[in-house]
Amino acid sequence: MSRSKKVLILSYYWPPSGGSGVQRWMYFAKYLKQLGWEPIVITVDEQQAAYAHFDHSLTQEVEGIRVIKTSTREPLKLYAKLMSGSSQEGIPQGEVNTEGFLGKFAAYIRGNFFIPDARKGWVPFARKAAQDCLEKEDIPHVITTGPPHSTHMVGLYLKKHYTINWWVDFRDPWSEVFYNKQMRRTKRSQLKDLALEKQVLTAADGVLTTIGGAFHQSLKAKAPQQRFITLANGYDAELMEQVSATPPQDVFHIVYTGLLTQQQAYPSLIKALQGITIERPIRLSLAGNITPSIIQSIQKALPKVEVKYQGYLNHSNAIALMKSAHLLLNFIFEGATSQMISGKLLEYFATKVPVLSLGDPTSDAAAFMAKGTNAKMFVKENIPGIQGYIESLYQQEFPLKNSMDEIDQWSRKTITKRLIEEVFLKK
Repeated sequence: MSRSKKVLILSYYWPPSGGSGVQRWMYFAKYLKQLGWEPIVITVDEQQAAYAHFDHSLTQEVEGIRVIKTSTREPLKLYAKLMSGSSQEGIPQGEVNTEGFLGKFAAYIRGNFFIPDARKGWVPFARKAAQDCLEKEDIPHVITTGPPHSTHMVGLYLKKHYTINWWVDFRDPWSEVFYNKQMRRTKRSQLKDLALEKQVLTAADGVLTTIGGAFHQSLKAKAPQQRFITLANGYDAELMEQVSATPPQDVFHIVYTGLLTQQQAYPSLIKALQGITIERPIRLSLAGNITPSIIQSIQKALPKVEVKYQGYLNHSNAIALMKSAHLLLNFIFEGATSQMISGKLLEYFATKVPVLSLGDPTSDAAAFMAKGTNAKMFVKENIPGIQGYIESLYQQEFPLKNSMDEIDQWSRKTITKRLIEEVFLKK
């Protein structure tokens, strides 16, 4: 294999880790290999990792890819045990438990003693594995992806000691990510985190993000001379074609998949559904990382709706559930309305099922949704608009489709070709 074809990828999340964080570079690696490149992945041993979920079905997507697994030190496992009694259950994702004295204390410790994040214990192990690779092999390209953004500390070290083309990948914001506000961070901690972010942004050869717009502008303010490229998460066209499912005829099926927290506007959906005169049964299927208290509150508020919690589903089963819907739901995190177009939203569009999203109608996600024939973004206060859109679909005799002319350009393989052209080949 020639030197120009090797890419070292450092990603904390890797199969059998489940959830959305693992899929971006899992699919990049899959299609890099298909396109004649050699991805080499450094990740954490899943027996020691603080993963919220496991999805063993994803391992088939990365068969034949060289993976190096390392040890780690995981304070998050202790945190999870304190908060839930289990070292695996309750590992935080997308929000921070600040209820009660213990929650507030744990959030303070996380936010002020583990900067940039509580997975920084992986850094020395990942760095050693990366050094071994670079010293034994001719590898020109290095990718570090976060969160956890502590992964970029490895790239910062490697850039100082080796001749590499190092790109940092921001799947989510770093210092400005919305859940940092829950961490009870001191001013000193905030400045330290911001300094690390600026150091990484300035030292890297380039920065990848999932969206541009306002997010790029905020990053450019910290590193004005840096090069930024937007590469969306996309959807896997192969999987989308393999999985088949159709909406049921006896009920109107509404589906939500993914993380659901108190920072999302699901109460607005409840109010809208409460206002609908039910002439045929409505089923609301929920799947993903959702606390029992949220499930129970939805069930209590919607006694005439069949609310089914599917638990955490593997990726292919989640796609099948999406395809069985008459309507797909998306709730953008409050405080992150201009910063994210989720991979889930792209997968929603690939199913061709109508989409209802609650968030900022002026955001990048809203601009993307406007390209669909049956996709709407509403502010959470617009209950009449939300209800009217649901009713317009509910009253249809046959399921409507959500079409988008340029959906093919969002496939994982197409986006990987852009990665190769703009990051690895462009001088």
